[in-house]
Amino acid sequence: MAYRKRPLSPFMLGQTYRFQITSLMSILHRITGISLALGGISLVWWLMAIAIGGDAYEFASRQWSSPLGLAFLFGFTLALVYHLLNGIRHLLWDAGWGFEIPKVYASGYAVFVVGFVLTGLIWFFGMRGMA
Repeated sequence: MAYRKRPLSPFMLGQTYRFQITSLMSILHRITGISLALGGISLVWWLMAIAIGGDAYEFASRQWSSPLGLAFLFGFTLALVYHLLNGIRHLLWDAGWGFEIPKVYASGYAVFVVGFVLTGLIWFFGMRGMA
């Protein structure tokens, strides 16, 4: 029996596995879930700063309004919206809708587009309300 040289992993791109949007969406769903859990810790920190008041709240407010803080909040918002929309997509799959390959791809692209648009609208109207 001759030995055939096979790839070590199907994830070694270009050998046996072609990267697909479904793979990307699955990976991003897991990453955003972890990010939201870790970001929740910062939400608790902010709420504690509000409860303590005074210097603690002033410090927290400075951190959130800094460019790095705003970038973090934008990323957190984007992760939250993406995770929500992709979760709804999974619920629809659980109900038996959208298993056909064209619908899987269409719903995947829709999650990306609607996620970015919704995040932009949240920030547009949120910043507008703060002015």
